[in-house]
Amino acid sequence: MAKDTVFNKKATINARGRLIDLSTPQVMGIINLTPDSFFADSRKPAIDDAVLQAGKMLADGASMLDMGAYSSRPGAVDISVQEELDRLLPAVEAIVKAHPEAVLSIDTFRAQVAEEAIKAGAHIINDIGGGDLDADMFATVARLQVPYILMHMKGTPQNMVQQAQYQDVFSEVFDHLVERYEQLRALGVHDVILDPGFGFAKTAEQSYALMNRLQNFDMLELPVLVGISRKRMIYGLLGVTAADALNGTTVLNTIALTKGADILRVHDVKEAVEAVKIWGMVR
Repeated sequence: MAKDTVFNKKATINARGRLIDLSTPQVMGIINLTPDSFFADSRKPAIDDAVLQAGKMLADGASMLDMGAYSSRPGAVDISVQEELDRLLPAVEAIVKAHPEAVLSIDTFRAQVAEEAIKAGAHIINDIGGGDLDADMFATVARLQVPYILMHMKGTPQNMVQQAQYQDVFSEVFDHLVERYEQLRALGVHDVILDPGFGFAKTAEQSYALMNRLQNFDMLELPVLVGISRKRMIYGLLGVTAADALNGTTVLNTIALTKGADILRVHDVKEAVEAVKIWGMVR
C-alpha cells in the first residue's frame, strides 16, 4: 500500500446517544471481574474494587471502560452463562450509578450476557469470538443497535493455542474480518470496530507480523482497536513477567498509534494517555 494512500476512516461511534470522537485516539481501561485473568493486578472481582478502579481510570483519562467477567486467557476455565452474569451485572449497575458519565464496553462472546449488560446500562459489546462462539450475537447487536467490537480469534480460549496456524496471518485475519463485517452491515449494524486479536490463536511472531501491517486495516475505513497490554507477546520477548511488562506495552502501544490505532485497550490508563498525547504532538 502506498504511503500517501488516504482512507476516510469512520471518526465517530454512537454509544447509545453518546458520540465518541475517534479523530484522536482514545484509551479504553480494562476492568476484569474475574479471579483468574492473566495479569493479577487487573482482577477486581469485588464490586467496591471495580467501582474504585473505574473512578481511577476515568480520572486518568480513559474514555471507555471494558468490563469482562469471563477470563479469556489461554486455557482459562469455562464458566456458565449464569456465573458470568452474576459476576458482571452487579458491577455494571454499581459503576453506572457511581460514574454515570462512563461509557461501558462489555467483554463477552455470549449474546445473552451482552443483552443483559446493555439493559443494565452498558453501551458497547466487545466480542472476542467475532460472532463465531454464539450464533445469536450478530442479530442481538443489530437489534440493540450498539457499537460492536469485532475481534478475530480461531477456536475458543480453551483450545486457541493449538489453532495458531496460518499461511499468511494478515491476509487470513483481514479476510475473516471483512466477511464478518459484511454480515453485520447486512443486518444494519452501524458502528463496527475492528480488533485483529493479538495473542488470540496467534503466536508472538504472528502477532508482531500483524502489528507490522496494522495500517493496512485502514483499507476498511473502520476504527481499529489494539489490545496488547502486558501480553505474552511482550513479556515473553523481553524475558519478564506480565507484572513487569508496562514499559514494553507503552512502546508497542506507541508503535500501534503510528500505524493507525484508534483505541488502545489497556490495564494502565495514565501511561497510555501520555503516549497518545506525546504521539499527537509529534504528529
